[in-house]
Amino acid sequence: MKTEMMNLIATVIQVLQINMRWMTWNLFLAFIPLALSVWLFRKKRGQTWLWWLGFIVFYTFLPNAPYLLTDVIHLIDDIRRVQSVWIIAIVLFPVYFVVIMAGFQAYVISLINMGHYFHKIGKSSWIFTAELITHILNSIGIYWGRFLRFNSWDLVTQPDAIITKGIEEILGKQPLIIIFITFIILLGLYSLMKQINLGISKQYQDSSISYQ
Repeated sequence: MKTEMMNLIATVIQVLQINMRWMTWNLFLAFIPLALSVWLFRKKRGQTWLWWLGFIVFYTFLPNAPYLLTDVIHLIDDIRRVQSVWIIAIVLFPVYFVVIMAGFQAYVISLINMGHYFHKIGKSSWIFTAELITHILNSIGIYWGRFLRFNSWDLVTQPDAIITKGIEEILGKQPLIIIFITFIILLGLYSLMKQINLGISKQYQDSSISYQ
């Protein structure tokens, strides 16, 4: 019994060590657009060439945030490897939940910051359209990343592959279905998380005012 427990613990440690590598890297990529959204949309600055360059980089790296939703496929492999209901429930599920939700939260806050910017410049009517376009573009980006293994920097390092293989691939029936399903998931989850975030933000602001 003791030997089995030690082997199980060793397996869990090994699984976590392997996962921490890609989890840390993917979270780092997910937080890049979040940091850029603060710089681009939360500060009062003119739209200089540097701003537009940052905006392009922001949109290029933005799919990395919701991309973490697709990393649930690694959880399936880990469940098969660990084969312990308790370890899966108290270790794997919480770790995956925190990592995936942290990535998607970066996506939500990034778009909220963009909406705040539109509101600040008097273009509030653009927010919903911009969010829809962003969900569509990110659905394509997620497909490119998960199935074609493209990275954000490939737009610079191999733009010819993006234009040829990337565009040609998404025109097929199956890719379009996957992209559409991804879009629906992004739209639904984002709508829910946005309301939660705005609700928490409003409650915090009301509490701050009441204490002044």
